[in-house]
Amino acid sequence: MKTGRTLAGLAATAAAALLGLGLGGTAAGQAAADGNAADRPGGDTTVHATGKNAFSFPAANLPDAERTRFVIGNSFFKRNWVEAGASTTARDGLGPHFIARSCGACHALDGRGAPPAIRNRLNTEQPVSLLLRLSIPGPADPHAGVRPDPVYGDQLDNAAVQGVRPEGEVVIRETLVQGRFADGTPYTLRKPGYSLRKLGYGPTHPQLMLSPRVAPQLIGLGLLEAIPESEILANARTQAEAPGPIKGVPNRVWDVVARDVRVGRFGWKANAASLGHQTAAAFAADMGITSSLVPQEGCTPAQKDCLAAPRGRGEGNGHDIDDRTFEDVVFYSATIAPPARRNAQDAQVLRGQQLFAQAQCAVCHRPSYVTAQGPFPRLTSAALSRQQVFPYTDLLLHDMGEGLADGRPDFQANGRQWKTPPLWGLGLIREVNGHQRLLHDGRADGVLEAVLWHGGEAQASRDQVLEMSRADREALVRFVESL
Repeated sequence: MKTGRTLAGLAATAAAALLGLGLGGTAAGQAAADGNAADRPGGDTTVHATGKNAFSFPAANLPDAERTRFVIGNSFFKRNWVEAGASTTARDGLGPHFIARSCGACHALDGRGAPPAIRNRLNTEQPVSLLLRLSIPGPADPHAGVRPDPVYGDQLDNAAVQGVRPEGEVVIRETLVQGRFADGTPYTLRKPGYSLRKLGYGPTHPQLMLSPRVAPQLIGLGLLEAIPESEILANARTQAEAPGPIKGVPNRVWDVVARDVRVGRFGWKANAASLGHQTAAAFAADMGITSSLVPQEGCTPAQKDCLAAPRGRGEGNGHDIDDRTFEDVVFYSATIAPPARRNAQDAQVLRGQQLFAQAQCAVCHRPSYVTAQGPFPRLTSAALSRQQVFPYTDLLLHDMGEGLADGRPDFQANGRQWKTPPLWGLGLIREVNGHQRLLHDGRADGVLEAVLWHGGEAQASRDQVLEMSRADREALVRFVESL
């Protein structure tokens, strides 16, 4: 193998890491105590964890051999890839175009990314954990879900290896949006706008569509994958039959692992059906790392220097990452545990839970499911099956109004639709990542701002929040942050 690893060496390293992190069955790695099932959002996988590493523990019920695999996958998730031609073949093949050098660069501490700070209305800091998807109007590629820009493809990469031009830079400007609650309390929202500069290969298509996407936290992904597809479709039927404006629909997307069309459940527009697909696509688009599932880099015919750049020499039938290493990374992503709730029985939290239901928030943010076996057993753990979980999502697309619209279709999602994101762990993002920037592009600073951006199908829920007293608004936020 050219991955530069041995089973004995990695097992020893994994064992040491497990003990060092307290993951051998003590302290933060223990399952949450029995009690209200909703206080244990991942069922038996739940861990007691707070602080900066709250999103980085394995499922509490993983057997020892799978805990070792978790740590092995973690090591490859966090490592930096290097340019082709390096002395090592274990991790070369970065680029030619890329955004980050590792998975962990976007998902710092397995948590949520944020847009760069805008200090002077004309941003100069290039984003790492926020990317721009690109496409143009017209018939979509049935396997990609979009029609890419003929010069820059379906994603802008703002970095490149030596001898290759970066595709360009992102410019972010903000517009202030003012409003008031019914009690007279003012609020200010910040609406970002995006453009490109320093384009490396000439102008883009005149009808280019841009869509920003911030990296989400990674807890519970394997549990979401193990929710039966029938449950997602049942959510859509229930909403279609109910009165009112909330009418979520599934996205149906091509999956490179199944080699078939499946119901999407990952990504901000549910444009990936499996963790294997999501991971392979991210390796290729964000780092230029090819795999057997996505064997080609994103160089377009106009990018001659990109096409001529050296390729990695890693094992895997000419791909940058071999199948075994790739599958370990997917397994790691699948088995990160959701942390237990905090202060779940606090009186203010319980009041917020009532308000959450009264405002119809729980229609889209469906609280609970029972998991089945994941669709690809080699990429996940049986320990994730048969768990009552509380992610607070219906995994459906909803029209969120013009204020959040990106105008860019993605498979069957239109330019006003976004997938309902899960809410578990949301109250720990500040501890893990030092911020609480929410929504698909991180525009909202905290729960209340995120609610105020809701429109479309969620307009009535937002209007109820606008009518709430300060005490009720604080209770609602406190409940969501307890999840």
